[in-house]
Amino acid sequence: MGTSVQVTPLCGVFNENPLSYLVSIDGFNFLIDCGWNDHFDPSLLQPLSKVASTIDAVLLSHSDTMHLGALPYAVKQFGLNAPVFSTEPAHRMGLLTMYDQFLSRRQVSEFELFTLDDIDSAFQNVTRLTYSQNYHLSGKGEGIVIAPHMAGHLLGGTVWKITKDGEDVIYAVDYNRRKEKHLNGTVLESFVRPAVLITDAYNALNNQPPRQQREIFQDSISKTLKAGGNVLLPVDTAGRVLELILILEDYWAEHSLNYPIYFLTYVSSSTIDYVKSFLEWMGDSITKSFETSRDNAFLLKYVTLLINKSELDNAPDGPKVVLASMASLEAGFSHDIFVEWASEVKNLVLFTERGQYGTLARMLQADPPPKAVKVTMSRRVPLAGEELIAYEEEQNRLKKEETLKASLIKEEESKASHGPDNDLNDPMIIDTNNAHAPLDVVDPHGGGFRDIFIDGFVPPSISVAPMFPLYDTTSEWDDFGEVINPDDYVIKDEDMDQAAMNFGGNLDGKLDEGAASLMLDTKPSKVVSNELTVQVKCSLIYLDYEGRADGRSIKTILAHVAPLKLVLIHGSAEATEHLKQHCLKHVCPYVYTPQIEETIDVTSDLCAYKVQLSEKLMSNVLFKKLGDYEIAWVDAEVGKTENGMMSLLPISTQAPHHKSVLVGDLKMADFKPFLSSQGIQVEFAGGGALRCGEYVTIRKVGQAGQKGGGSGPQQIVIEGPLCDDYYKIRDYLYSQFYLQ
Repeated sequence: MGTSVQVTPLCGVFNENPLSYLVSIDGFNFLIDCGWNDHFDPSLLQPLSKVASTIDAVLLSHSDTMHLGALPYAVKQFGLNAPVFSTEPAHRMGLLTMYDQFLSRRQVSEFELFTLDDIDSAFQNVTRLTYSQNYHLSGKGEGIVIAPHMAGHLLGGTVWKITKDGEDVIYAVDYNRRKEKHLNGTVLESFVRPAVLITDAYNALNNQPPRQQREIFQDSISKTLKAGGNVLLPVDTAGRVLELILILEDYWAEHSLNYPIYFLTYVSSSTIDYVKSFLEWMGDSITKSFETSRDNAFLLKYVTLLINKSELDNAPDGPKVVLASMASLEAGFSHDIFVEWASEVKNLVLFTERGQYGTLARMLQADPPPKAVKVTMSRRVPLAGEELIAYEEEQNRLKKEETLKASLIKEEESKASHGPDNDLNDPMIIDTNNAHAPLDVVDPHGGGFRDIFIDGFVPPSISVAPMFPLYDTTSEWDDFGEVINPDDYVIKDEDMDQAAMNFGGNLDGKLDEGAASLMLDTKPSKVVSNELTVQVKCSLIYLDYEGRADGRSIKTILAHVAPLKLVLIHGSAEATEHLKQHCLKHVCPYVYTPQIEETIDVTSDLCAYKVQLSEKLMSNVLFKKLGDYEIAWVDAEVGKTENGMMSLLPISTQAPHHKSVLVGDLKMADFKPFLSSQGIQVEFAGGGALRCGEYVTIRKVGQAGQKGGGSGPQQIVIEGPLCDDYYKIRDYLYSQFYLQ
């Protein structure tokens, strides 16, 4: 049998709940994503709590709360101590996202599910990988290779590829096929025929938004501002908001607008500081612009960064655009701003992503939207008067109890460390058996009799006289002097990372001022709440800027990848069932839709064997380079080595003749510039064919009717008269393959 693979959903199937899945490969347990939603409901994590102790590694795919929000809580409460893997941007942006979540909730509630220290503890040991980097696991995971690949949804977003014995398990959720301003599209289509593909059905029923959506987005904002209204965009902390910022920057520059734009989160300045250093993770246009002109797209000219609501309140009056967290409107600055602006007809609340289920944002996106909503307004205020006095008295009482408890513990430790067998001849040991000595003891200095031990301090029975600790630090010496250990003088990377996180993660080692004041504020305070009914008179618009592939793209990609087995997760029951039926008909015959805590076995039906290549065989093999690989045709027979392992040996008879084989995958878009570099005039004709010179045409012909669509065998047809150009272009075509 092939590599053993089991999949167990812990959260996020047949609904839009957070994502969390247990994937076991030959007994090695991966937790892929560890999400939570903006309600922070602990009941959603019950399945995770049952298996947390068995997890061997954690893979994080994206930096938002839905993919990693439960990580601090799981580390603190469930004892999750497995190594964590992610990309560098997903790690940094995820850290800032959780900071913003905590600070937002701490301002409006006694939030105690996790603290800033818990967040730092969960993120400090994350192993950061680059795209396409193969990481070989050791120990229990020996033989397993993991590699992150671009998902195209969020900065650093990942499609995980897990390989064992030549079989691939692909985890791909929330990917985007389109190239955007700050990100390239996903590379998921580059994988063909993996053993298992785990993917989501979240957008299976959604169609791609119209191309004029950007015009609608820009026109809606422009009209509102010109009419004297304000625009609120509820956004995430450090994810899709980056694309929106670039869109607004370009539109403001193109139309020379002077309306202020504010980006308001507790970590806004840290977010942009980090993003400026992640250009190599972004789209081609941004990286090329920086390479040629050193133009950093995130040196913002029109967007002002704010970290405190008071800064927005003190801004000049007039129309403005505010991007504020959280996107769900459940907490954060966006919640308070919505309550203030909702009753004004000329204002606009523009949603760019679907609100999480059960949140205020989702409620407002209903058709038709509600005319009034009930909200809770909470704020933290300092204690005063009798409340402050009572608080201080309670703190003093607790402090005294802690001091007394500490002294008792210290005394017990002292008794335990000094037994009754102390050497009474030691002058530093007090013999308390003689504590009541006769009073005729004469003071050696002639001062008469002393009875201090009787009427004053009487030491415990095993008390030791006070003495500073003395440690013998014997050093090693050689012919050149004292021997030193160079490792004692090296600052470890993890220590630097921890120091950076302790200071809010800012590249300059500084805290955002607003975040710092909250972290360091120790003044006694309380949360005051009141219920309000808000009349919703402002305009409400939802435009899809989620950066996810739509239903049509999902089906096209799945048909191209053509996995041997497919597992569908995360999506409404209707969307999941719709995609399942489509895939059974057009993609593969094995499609699974497991329930929460239901373990399904998706072990490959292929048989994989390990064989040793004998030196005698390899000495006669001629390799040829093909892309990043070297390949060769081998004729051999299977034998066994002395230790019983199977081995490929040279055949004892003459090798049989075989047909020519073309190895490789020709992409017309890559072949066109190659022909141009050889001096051949080439252009695309209808149907994706290449017109080469005056007479020759190259086209790809595939078996579209088979399962898997474009992933099946394809033919490359050269059409044209037999002439010099024909043979020249054919030779160029052969050069793109390995011909055997």
